[in-house]
Amino acid sequence: MRSYFFRVTLALALLLVFPLCALAQKEIVVWHGYRGGEKEAFEKVVDNFNKANAGKIKVTTLAVPYDAFADKITAAVPRGKGPDVFIFAQDRLGGWIAAGNTVEPLDFFLDPAIKGRYLKATLDAMTYQGTIYGLPLNFKVITLIYNKKLVPAPPKTTAELETMAKKFTNAQAGRFGLVYWYSDFYYHAALMNGFGGGVFLGRKPTVNSAQNVASLNYLLTWINQGFMPAEPSTALITSLFNQGKAAMVFSGPWFLGEIDKGIEYGLAPLPTISEAGNKPMRPWITVEGVYVAAPSKNKDAAYEFAKYLTDVPAAKVMALEGRQTPANKGVYADPAVANDPILKAFRQQVDVAVPMPNLPEMSMVWSPVTTAMNVIAKKAATPKAAMDQAQKEVVERINNLLKK
Repeated sequence: MRSYFFRVTLALALLLVFPLCALAQKEIVVWHGYRGGEKEAFEKVVDNFNKANAGKIKVTTLAVPYDAFADKITAAVPRGKGPDVFIFAQDRLGGWIAAGNTVEPLDFFLDPAIKGRYLKATLDAMTYQGTIYGLPLNFKVITLIYNKKLVPAPPKTTAELETMAKKFTNAQAGRFGLVYWYSDFYYHAALMNGFGGGVFLGRKPTVNSAQNVASLNYLLTWINQGFMPAEPSTALITSLFNQGKAAMVFSGPWFLGEIDKGIEYGLAPLPTISEAGNKPMRPWITVEGVYVAAPSKNKDAAYEFAKYLTDVPAAKVMALEGRQTPANKGVYADPAVANDPILKAFRQQVDVAVPMPNLPEMSMVWSPVTTAMNVIAKKAATPKAAMDQAQKEVVERINNLLKK
């Protein structure tokens, strides 16, 4: 009899304890790098999530200064000292995966409906060697930004662009038809990819490929025609555009905040390349991913937040209030988003954009290729010679990395 009562008592105790454990609120910490209006919109989404999941999941956030963000993730997360979720661009993804115990693979959580709700290029950016490691949140991409008073209708081809740019240019008066940071590899990628080039073939570096060299030879024709300033910089580009001395600019959403209120501007897709069979210019797309930290003890709850954050209602808040460009393609069907000319323009550009490589080897590319771009822009070496040297240095750097 005593044994019977003991078993009954134990069973009742288990029934009481385990439901309470199951209902215990889970708390997750999220790191992000937002500021200003972006932060306000993000915090509004978090607040909405917390209200909808009261008693089940509670999210707290920490804004990390952007300059220190990547290093903080690298140092803290693998040791279990970081957040449950963090938001960052895809360019560090390969390195974090190679380092281990940083990013949780998400294929286990995903179903076709979730995979299908994102713009393809954004989900590709979250994929590494066939596995998805993050849910795409927002993207950034360059497009054509033009002064409406100087350019009544934006050019659709590079042939039209050259004609318009030369017509407006008066170098002695400091006026230029086209202004962008063409000596920077990030901005040049739109031409490089448009010519069919790229940085890697698989994991093999190809910075001196024939297509890359052809794109640089074409860039030199623009430089030689004189409708771009000799030494572009972000400060010069902003200054010229705000003075009405730059008709067109290639840049991204970060540039819009620098434009004076008195300038009436428009956005349009980058022109197709007449000299490359009218293929589109294909800029790099950088994508902010929502990652579940591998050491997190609340991965299910972390994924639920990531899924919520990248769904249409949250995307609408981030788009209209945070002025972000969401990766969720469904949000662009919302009338308020669809009728926003800025959001619409960046959405159009994504259709031909190429995800910036997320391989760890990409970190070995920037310095040699940046040097080559500067040498080419100053006409100190031919594109082929400069890129051959860059290729040699990239291969050496990658080999040294693999030896460590």
